[in-house]
Amino acid sequence: MGVTRSASVALSALVAGCIGYAAHAEVAEAPPARPEVSSERTDASVVQKASVDPATPEAPKPVPVMPPSPPEAAAPAPEATPAPVAEAPASPPVPSDPLGAAVAARLADPAPLLARLTTKDREAIQAFYALGAFKPAWIVDGAYTVAAKAAGARLAAAGEDGLKAAAYPVPVLGTQPLTEAQVAEAELKLSAAVVLYARDARGGRIHLPSLSRLITPTLDLPAADAVLGRIAPAGAQAGALLQSYNPSQAGYLALKARLAAARGGHGGGAEPTVQLPAGPVLKVGMQDPRVPALRTRFDLPIRSAGTLDAAPGEPDAYDAAVSAAVAGFQRRRGLPATGTLTHQTVAALGRPDAAPSSDDEAALIVNMERWRWLPADLGRDYVMVNIPEFQVRVIKDGRKRDEARVIVGKVESPTPIFSGLMEYAVVNPSWNVPPSILKNEFLPGLARDPNYAARRGYEVVYRNGNVSVRQPPGERNALGFIKFMFPNNHAVYLHDTPNRTLFSSSRRALSHGCVRVDDPFRFADAVLPDAWSGERLKKLIGKGERTVRLAEKLPVHLAYFTAYVDDAGVFRTLPDLYGYDARMKVALGLAPGTLLVAKAPGPKIPGPKISGQNPAPRLAAPDVSPKPRAAEARRRPVREVQAGEPRPARTAARPPAEFGSPGLWEPMPPRPSAGWW
Repeated sequence: MGVTRSASVALSALVAGCIGYAAHAEVAEAPPARPEVSSERTDASVVQKASVDPATPEAPKPVPVMPPSPPEAAAPAPEATPAPVAEAPASPPVPSDPLGAAVAARLADPAPLLARLTTKDREAIQAFYALGAFKPAWIVDGAYTVAAKAAGARLAAAGEDGLKAAAYPVPVLGTQPLTEAQVAEAELKLSAAVVLYARDARGGRIHLPSLSRLITPTLDLPAADAVLGRIAPAGAQAGALLQSYNPSQAGYLALKARLAAARGGHGGGAEPTVQLPAGPVLKVGMQDPRVPALRTRFDLPIRSAGTLDAAPGEPDAYDAAVSAAVAGFQRRRGLPATGTLTHQTVAALGRPDAAPSSDDEAALIVNMERWRWLPADLGRDYVMVNIPEFQVRVIKDGRKRDEARVIVGKVESPTPIFSGLMEYAVVNPSWNVPPSILKNEFLPGLARDPNYAARRGYEVVYRNGNVSVRQPPGERNALGFIKFMFPNNHAVYLHDTPNRTLFSSSRRALSHGCVRVDDPFRFADAVLPDAWSGERLKKLIGKGERTVRLAEKLPVHLAYFTAYVDDAGVFRTLPDLYGYDARMKVALGLAPGTLLVAKAPGPKIPGPKISGQNPAPRLAAPDVSPKPRAAEARRRPVREVQAGEPRPARTAARPPAEFGSPGLWEPMPPRPSAGWW
């Protein structure tokens, strides 16, 4: 009976292993010579050949056998090796003490500790406790440690920094003895609140892509285990260390002080609290034993005053005065201001919070949040562009070195918000026409007239069947005489422009995303090495491209502040150029509503599109475009944007007959145009 191939191979491997084992036994007495190894291989191949099925027309090629290995290094034959099993991370051993075991069990329980705590944060919390054998860090002998009390006080005062204390609840231990499970629950909930506060203080409250794909700062979100390892052992300094995760720049602190003043000195919005027992929903005309506590909370008389037609009210009467006070509180907390004492209102009365009480407060909180998008250290020297202000400032050694007007992106092509590093400048830059303009304007023009581009001062390059168009350096170049490069994913930069008259406009949102700088050579004096003065750079004009590298990379921050305190200490507000304020108020819970997909913009003058740009998202507006004649045509419904969901593709509008900026190709008309960039 024939032997199968798989059985033959297995038999060969078994025999070869036996031979190898026997050879190794001989090695123990005397080292084998090289011919002996050769003999082993021959024997193995002979055994394999002998085990071939004689009915097989063609014998399989012998499988080479490696020299024998020491027993500790010997491995089984490939056919005998079991399939690899994915190694699961070893779970930490369960502590023997009941309290540690309760902490470990609660961490293993998938029930959330706090709603917004991420899976990554929870895993880091588990790693922190595993290193300490799951012993509580905040609770000792049934009471909070000094560090826990200090951290809890900072969480309760979160409103001072524009955060909401209700987002970071501190469990109440009470006076009754707690079970191990209750201690574990309180311990881990406090850890979760501390971690979430530190994360929010560094800008983790908002999912930024839901605002705009052009808001792309690199957030420095602290790891949960690092936060706990820093705060829990800090003792009385735990609160100060926790607060230090908030920005410390002068601009942020000025807004914070303004917020405290806007709240009328209520300690940054920390209103007094009152703990009311559970009860029915109260409306005007009802009576309830909880009403006297409400009167005390809102500084109301013990009973309403009598009139000619009515006797004085009862202390427990829920009258119009109490209802009005409750409605005001609801409005400050962002609740429906109905004046009805709901269960949600009772809960809010029992906890400190710092919800805004006016539009001014909301604007302050929104702009304080934008400071969290910037690096904690702006740099000793840096460039700051405030997009809605149309201004750029150069800071050297902590003091303002230069300030200039800028032109920023249009509403249809916003300037992105992020931080980068300026690496070099280019004098006499050329401009390569982007593919969109090349396709829509140049190729049709070249098809009509081979000299179409040359007559406008552009160079056409034919290479390997491809066509590219380049605008050489010169007075009419779209980038002017100099550009300042800080490489980024948006392909934007700061540069000069031939359209100097545009800087006289008060609203300078005219570019396709890049930032045009007024008096760029003075700006170069402030940012480039001392050897490259503005006067020296001007002498290079017309002499070909020249790259000037910075000795040290210079931080560049493209920011978006619609409210700020200027150098003279004056509070100023600016128009919300791209409509981000309203979206942020909704995202932060400062205004009702949901984030909606922006309505597609209408036709626009095409121009070079910045890589990765999208029109600024705004709250959906009524459709005022002409309706189609078909009766069944309907306005497309607006739907909510889900976190991380890509936005629907937009259909490119057909370019108008008159294309681009006439200031670059033809004589400037009386009314200046925005230009390419």
